[in-house]
Amino acid sequence: MKTRVASAVKEVVISTDGPTVLIGERINPTGKKKLAAALLAGDLDMVRREAVVQVQAGADILDVNVGLAELDEVALLPQAVQAVMEAVDVPLCLDSHNPKALAAALQVYRGKPIINSVNGQEESLREVLPLVKEYGAAVIGLTMDDAGIPKDAARRVAIAHKIVERAEALGIPREDVIIDCLALTVATDSQAALVTLEAVRRVKEELGVNQTLGASNISFGLPDRDILNSAFLALAIAAGVTCPTVDAAKVRPAILATDLLLGRDEYAMRYIRAYRQRQQ
Repeated sequence: MKTRVASAVKEVVISTDGPTVLIGERINPTGKKKLAAALLAGDLDMVRREAVVQVQAGADILDVNVGLAELDEVALLPQAVQAVMEAVDVPLCLDSHNPKALAAALQVYRGKPIINSVNGQEESLREVLPLVKEYGAAVIGLTMDDAGIPKDAARRVAIAHKIVERAEALGIPREDVIIDCLALTVATDSQAALVTLEAVRRVKEELGVNQTLGASNISFGLPDRDILNSAFLALAIAAGVTCPTVDAAKVRPAILATDLLLGRDEYAMRYIRAYRQRQQ
């Protein structure tokens, strides 16, 4: 299964049997006071700098999120998307819960983006999937619905099936649906990682689609989060995650090591090349 996304000049192929693709998560004001302050001031220079830093760290795709209660997301998201397109050449993931903001960003985007996201709620399916179809985009499907995020793997897998089926009914090809089985912190539930991994494995087996994951959620509230995140990512990639949403600067070495151990890096060329770059 191959999902192809593109900027105006660069295509990235996400594949269920290829190397792991990294979606950079840093352009998001949640928990980032400096970025939030800059966005509130209408200053997009930090967004541009963050985009460049992430691509230099190895991000293949960049997630762009400007969601703050105090901001006009419909006006600001397309501005941020334009700023990032001017700064880097990688494809973008347009991240908003607001369909109007997504539509505004899609109008300025050049290429084939990822829309982040749709979920199992009827309102979300009705509002977001037509945008995916109209603009020929790929879309991330979150395995949650009106009842929230299910505690069990079976229900998350059922929602994944629903999203894929509704997308295909609109003429959106299955390869353009990327499922997110959702990670929750193990700080409050020691079984949370196991549930997510089981859902990922079943989605891979039953649907065969590419999958993302906001892996850092697994460690929320715990010390030494980078250790937990890297360990969880290795397990998630082995289970079927193909394009995790991550801080590339922190986890790329661990992901390259995982790809090597899973036989996705012939003669360790990508691993060695990255090592040499870090030594410069």
